[in-house]
Amino acid sequence: MTGSIPVIDITEFMSGSEAGLEAAAAEVRNALTAVGFFVLTGHGVPGAQIDRAFAAAARLHQLPMERKLALKMNAHNNGYMTMGRYAVWTSDVNDNDRPDLNEAFFIRRERPADDPVYASGRRFLGPNQWPGDNDLPGFRTEILEYLGTLETLSHRFLPVVARALGLTPDWFDAAFDDSYYILRMSHYPPVRAEENQFGIAPHTDANFLTYLPLTEVPGLQVRMPGGGWQDVPFVSGAFAVNSGDMVKRWSNGLFKSTPHRALPPTNRDRYALPFFFGPSWDATIECLPTCCGPDNPPQWPATTYGEWMTSWYDLNYDHKVQDTAVA
Repeated sequence: MTGSIPVIDITEFMSGSEAGLEAAAAEVRNALTAVGFFVLTGHGVPGAQIDRAFAAAARLHQLPMERKLALKMNAHNNGYMTMGRYAVWTSDVNDNDRPDLNEAFFIRRERPADDPVYASGRRFLGPNQWPGDNDLPGFRTEILEYLGTLETLSHRFLPVVARALGLTPDWFDAAFDDSYYILRMSHYPPVRAEENQFGIAPHTDANFLTYLPLTEVPGLQVRMPGGGWQDVPFVSGAFAVNSGDMVKRWSNGLFKSTPHRALPPTNRDRYALPFFFGPSWDATIECLPTCCGPDNPPQWPATTYGEWMTSWYDLNYDHKVQDTAVA
């Protein structure tokens, strides 16, 4: 194992300081070129709101199975995913031949019922599925407020990423005008794993940046540059942040998309709330001008975020598998 996962405090940046922006950008550049992960503090998200989101996830997964199966994942990959039905099969960092030992509930951007995006019928842009208030009073309101807070933080952080890549602070604004994001409310029960089986198997994320609020229950591990696996350090109220395949592709490989995994907990349940943040569905992803040159040509052709994600979903998360789920 080589190196460590840095802790980056952005309090000064969040205060509106220009010096804070440049200092944060330098630290983020170092973290995402060397490790691909960092622990984010000073972000301004209230700890009480994070706690309420975790409590909501626990309440959701404690519902009877028949209630959860009534919300099973649909063609847009919204809703409930049963345990033992999935892994990231396309992982190039491990032969993932065993399904993951977690169940999850997926929520995307909430839109008005008459939004043209819904009317278009485009895949992966459909409406969310929500448990009723009789099952989970206040759940929808709580989670939508949390999503709003995380979206605000993610947009607020974009100038840091832009400056870390040598761009103007507003470089990513247009591409993220209608940002595509997913909240994955995961539950890892303390169960025995088979050989080469994990809570979630080694993989890289397909999106731009992932924000994961940390908990005292261990499990998340990062593959370090030396090849060993390291636990993400627990810092109360902090987020683990990692760069995904999209920013790797955008930056021509400068920023890492680092493999990570989660081990099943040993004596108590673990809940995880990764927030996967990406650009607008139709945003063009092509090599940034600061990341290529005569001696460093683009490694990948241009694509759109929607094309990339649709291909990734089809290879890894076929909703029809849920049709075999039993209570």
